[in-house]
Amino acid sequence: MTNQIITSSSLVTQLREQIEYPHTGVLSKVLIQDKACQYTLFCLAANSQISEHTSTRNATINVLEGRGLLTLSGKDIILESGVFVFMPANAPHALKAEKNLAFLLTISEKVADSQY
Repeated sequence: MTNQIITSSSLVTQLREQIEYPHTGVLSKVLIQDKACQYTLFCLAANSQISEHTSTRNATINVLEGRGLLTLSGKDIILESGVFVFMPANAPHALKAEKNLAFLLTISEKVADSQY
C-alpha cells in the first residue's frame, strides 16, 4: 500500500508521527519527490519481506525504529535505529523485518562515473 504527501514547496514533518504499521506487509508513503530524488517512508510489519530486486538509481536507507535484515550484494546488514546504508544503483538487495521496522528511503539519480 502506498500513500503520498507530495508537495512542490518546503516540507517539515516529524517522521515518527508519520509511522503507521500495517497488520501485515508493507506500507509506504512518498513524502516528497522531484525529478532527481524521491523520499519515501517505509513501514513494515514484523516478519514482512521485500524480495530481492535492483534499482537503476542510487538509494539510501535511514532506519528510524525497529529491527530487520538487509541483504545487499550478498552481505547481511542488521537494520536498527540510527543505521544508515548507501546502496549503489543496480546492487541486488532484499529485506526482512524481524520486528516492526520503519525507515526513510531516498532514491536519487545515479551520477555518471567519474575519475578523481
